[in-house]
Amino acid sequence: MELIKVSSLPLKDVISDIAKEFEVEMEKACGMYSVEIPERLGEGHISGCDFDGGMGLIRYDCKFDMDLTFEYSLDKIHPMKFLFCLEGEINHSFSNEEAWHKIPQHKNAMVASSSHHGHRVSFQAGKRTVYTGLEIERRKFQAKMSCNPISIAKPLRALFNDITAKETFYHDGFYSLQISELFALWDKYGNSDFLKPLFLEGLAYKILVGQITQFQDDIKSEGNKTLLRKSELNQMRKALTIIDERLDNMPTIWEIASEVGLTTAKLQQGFRELFGKTVNKFIKQKRLETAKALLLNSDETVTSISQSVGIKSISYFSRIFIETYGIAPSELQKKRDRKKIDPDKFINS
Repeated sequence: MELIKVSSLPLKDVISDIAKEFEVEMEKACGMYSVEIPERLGEGHISGCDFDGGMGLIRYDCKFDMDLTFEYSLDKIHPMKFLFCLEGEINHSFSNEEAWHKIPQHKNAMVASSSHHGHRVSFQAGKRTVYTGLEIERRKFQAKMSCNPISIAKPLRALFNDITAKETFYHDGFYSLQISELFALWDKYGNSDFLKPLFLEGLAYKILVGQITQFQDDIKSEGNKTLLRKSELNQMRKALTIIDERLDNMPTIWEIASEVGLTTAKLQQGFRELFGKTVNKFIKQKRLETAKALLLNSDETVTSISQSVGIKSISYFSRIFIETYGIAPSELQKKRDRKKIDPDKFINS
């Protein structure tokens, strides 16, 4: 196993140390620092920047040809770290402990070492790994904020206030969809001039707020958690399939949630985050969209179409169709003439 030793802070100097260990040059551009992985070790790059108030962001996008460990060790208090694994898998360990913590894709960990003890992060050979670290030097951060974090959960309050690193802290969980979307914004932002560090500083604060919100959701009892995790998107896709395939005999919201392995609160929150509406409103929209397509493209009767999308009352079906599209289902059928008239002219989608 290859060992890369890092003995500096802040992140600018961390990346400088890594460059020296790799025997390559560190690149600098408007407050951003980066290093390319040399071919003898693998491929990829490491980049990051520091911000006022003791905060910094670092991104590892690497594929090493051998198992490799970064050892972060220096004779001072280390920042607390928020580690987010976007792809692949990393392992984390405190330098004074033998135990390792696995952090797979879609998972994150909040870590803080005690005293002057450091950290180790290992990468598996031949596997592309992308992870982001948000680092906070608590003394500098507290001085900048000039505010006691009394409104956040007690464990986090103690963590932020532990500026002398009396205690070790470790907590992991699957990161939320909101945090995932913040990383997607990072990936999409292409500017490399002085705007990039400004953008990333704003992003760092949003990530921190998202992490605190997520932690406070993590410590709730299972049935009371509401934040949708990135790892739960597959379950949301299953819920969408159920709705698509069972419009004529729709299960209850509780039954859908139970079938896909989510709580009703999680399912509702997921629909709000992804579609901006409740499950019931989404189902209603799906029924009307399906009915509209059938009215324009089939010879079924209005009654048959209403039944096929799970609306048993014809009068109710006609009323909500008119409210949504401004025309009655029967009138739409009368006007329909596929050979001469574009269906899109009848109604607004």
